[in-house]
Amino acid sequence: MPVHNAAIADAFDEIADLLELTNANPFRVRAYRRAAQTVRGQSRELWEDVEAGRDLKRLPGIGEDLAGKIAEIVSTRRCALLEELRSRVAPGQVELLRLPGLGPKRVRQLRLRHRVQTPAQLRAALAAGRRIGVPGAATATGARLVAALEHRGVPVRMLRNDAAPIATALERHLRAVPDVATVVVAGSYRRGRETVGDLDVLVSSEEPAAAIDAFCRYDEVRDVVARGRTRAAVVLLNGLAVDLRVVPAAGFGAALHYFTGNKAHNIRMRNLARRAGLKLNEYGLFRGRRRVAGRTEEEVFAAVGLPWIAPELREDRGEIDAARAGRLPALVRREDLRGDLHVHTEWSDGSASIEAMARAARAAGLSYIGIADHSRYLGATHGLDADALRRQSRAIDAVSVRGITVLKGIEVDILEDGSLALADEVLAGLDYVIGAAHGGFGLDEQRQTRRLLRALDHPHLTILAHPRGRLINERPPMTFDLAAVLARARERRTWVELNCQPSRLDLPDVDLALARASGVPVAVGSDAHGVGGFALLEPGLLQARRGGLEARDVVNTLPLGRLRAALARGR
Repeated sequence: MPVHNAAIADAFDEIADLLELTNANPFRVRAYRRAAQTVRGQSRELWEDVEAGRDLKRLPGIGEDLAGKIAEIVSTRRCALLEELRSRVAPGQVELLRLPGLGPKRVRQLRLRHRVQTPAQLRAALAAGRRIGVPGAATATGARLVAALEHRGVPVRMLRNDAAPIATALERHLRAVPDVATVVVAGSYRRGRETVGDLDVLVSSEEPAAAIDAFCRYDEVRDVVARGRTRAAVVLLNGLAVDLRVVPAAGFGAALHYFTGNKAHNIRMRNLARRAGLKLNEYGLFRGRRRVAGRTEEEVFAAVGLPWIAPELREDRGEIDAARAGRLPALVRREDLRGDLHVHTEWSDGSASIEAMARAARAAGLSYIGIADHSRYLGATHGLDADALRRQSRAIDAVSVRGITVLKGIEVDILEDGSLALADEVLAGLDYVIGAAHGGFGLDEQRQTRRLLRALDHPHLTILAHPRGRLINERPPMTFDLAAVLARARERRTWVELNCQPSRLDLPDVDLALARASGVPVAVGSDAHGVGGFALLEPGLLQARRGGLEARDVVNTLPLGRLRAALARGR
């Protein structure tokens, strides 16, 4: 029963939180945070390395102690240090840490200064209007906190990226069953949505009993909720619900279509079939009682006069009309990407050297990267000031990795007034500048819009990074006038970013569609903080496809020469 990377990273993150809560050495806290980041960035499951006896110390920032803890978690599904830290901290403190806007420092202050140690005590203090160093309900941040307190215990949708290794392992398990021809995880997972509430698994087999039995006996199943002749439902050990349908090959395409598209898309498709004198359902496409299509999805779409529509588009956002008019986008693919302009190194909060990141990028099939470490702001000791940035520029000049060009950039803070946290003369010496808001998320729509518009007016800003500032399941998106921001970006020849970090995927898909319609180029950036971080381009590309982006809409599909020319035109 494998322990996936997401679970290992979650354990390290919780250790870091609890260490910080108990005022532990900040270097130790940072080591666990970096370890969590490293583990999340791995494209290969670490439990496989543990079973194969591979040396985990090859991973950036993973020494003997952390490697031992990874092996312990994989082998026992426990971590003695984590259990010890939990025993030292009241349970209510751990619950407070899971609320939005309450990091370890604030939770510690609540306990020491205000004797608030549980969510119930916090809720009562907020209701009484006590001054406890937490924003009140009248503010956006306080409103989110109150809402989280009200909805404690409500299941949270899992990040698709965390669900991916679970889905892959289950697919592999079912493919090994005799007489199983095809296994596909459908539903919102196949459509590439940012989060999933459950998994819908579709199996093609003429002998469903064996598939049903193997599914219900899978070693990660906690509870079998339902079991029938061709379908079953289970809950996994991690709490994720999974439904299985077993269908014959003759109707597999129809079932795959039915269980992939959202409700609105499927209704539109059924209406098209009805107008053609047909009946479309999960079993096939019928004229009367005779099945006329259904073996493949292509058959289903063709029977109603449409080309095949990519799963990522099946949300009833105009894809059917576009298909009828022959205007479906040729969606961007992973192989279209030539480079990555959002890469971090050990110069700020990354875990690898510039050269190591360049070599990893080459292994990932890229031909150029841009180093965009953080600027120093608000006492962030890991950020770069002007002197450090000049030293880094010289270090980049000294790097020589065959097949990879390394560009000089920076991820500079956009302050609340819209100015940038580094001087113009410093930014002028770089190939490009990424601007990002790392605070001030609670500004009202008007102030936030003014802030971003002023930033876009800066002569050196090239890319507006993760514009919404959201963290999925943790922090909601910033509110601003997106149309106005995109109009200014187009006017200033500035690009917007699709940040590939699974907890961001920012811009969201509907915003990407508006960026495309507005003629604003998109930079798809991994935001890699370690050598495994380029794997995150994959979930980012799913988001790009959901936004209808083609290769021509994405700036880092350009070869280096054309990219340099585009950078020069924008300055």
